[in-house]
Amino acid sequence: MGIWDSVARLLGRKKDVKQEFASIPKHIAIIPDGNGRWAKKRGLPRNVGHREGSMALKKVVIYCSEAGVKYLTVYAFSTENWKRPKSEVDALMSLLVEFLRNAEKELDGSNVKIKVIGDVKGLPEELQKEIIRVEKLTGINNGLNLNICLNYGGRLELLHAVKEIAVKVKSGNLKIDEIDEKQFESCLYTAGIPEPDLLIRTSGEQRISNFLLWQCAYTEFWFINELWPDVNGSHIAEAIRAYEKRNRRFGGLEQ
Repeated sequence: MGIWDSVARLLGRKKDVKQEFASIPKHIAIIPDGNGRWAKKRGLPRNVGHREGSMALKKVVIYCSEAGVKYLTVYAFSTENWKRPKSEVDALMSLLVEFLRNAEKELDGSNVKIKVIGDVKGLPEELQKEIIRVEKLTGINNGLNLNICLNYGGRLELLHAVKEIAVKVKSGNLKIDEIDEKQFESCLYTAGIPEPDLLIRTSGEQRISNFLLWQCAYTEFWFINELWPDVNGSHIAEAIRAYEKRNRRFGGLEQ
């Protein structure tokens, strides 16, 4: 029995999870923080924390899929994470390859579509090949859209979009007066993906850390004190219930 099968069995439910909520956020974004601290508290190597974090991600993916969330975007590896020790970065890259290599098989029946967002060309060749393979194999699925941010940074994404716009203007395919928010968004890594309704950050930290800077203009935030490896579906359910109580005005008057 694969690890995904074990998780699915542990999360087995007799009732429809969707019925637990009056309003499901269409798009949830997550900053999964605390793997290293989780390991340190237990006297374990940081790499063990990252592996446990991978398990937590699988639980959350399954829960969100069952709950009817359409988009789940996870900050897996940032452009700043390259500053970490080489041994830890190498272990993370290997874990990501393993995650993607097994994902579509272990998630068979869950109808999850996987997309990787970020500067993919800056990743190891083996990981790039795995990304292409898993995106192709899951591309026909129409359930939960799982967006994994790898070598991603919000500022880098904005610069990328500016350069794309500049190229279009220089080539004569776009006039300066035609540049608007819709045009700009079409040049982001997240083109075609709706903005997050809810952003969840774990480990008690309360900052955005260069994540989805443009997209989170009107996103609701929810902070969880638990370290990421300890997070499961019940924590996501708590966040969704809090989201249901928010009054999203988008700059307008209170309803």
